[in-house]
Amino acid sequence: MARVKTTLSVDEELMRHVRVRAARTGRTQSEVLDEALRDGLGVIHRIRGKAAADEEEALTLASEAVHEVRRETAR
Repeated sequence: MARVKTTLSVDEELMRHVRVRAARTGRTQSEVLDEALRDGLGVIHRIRGKAAADEEEALTLASEAVHEVRRETAR
């Protein structure tokens, strides 16, 4: 797959998590970000299709799902 170089502004804490995950898994930061974006966009797409929601509703549902998973893994 072709790669595109881009510049993003990312929250410092979020980027720290990316660096840590990359180091722990032996992957590059770009690979970790690619996976996260694919997963996140895939969740939004699936929710939108199943719930017949518009983009904004699907994004809200996906965000709630991510927060729920984070709460569970933090326990």
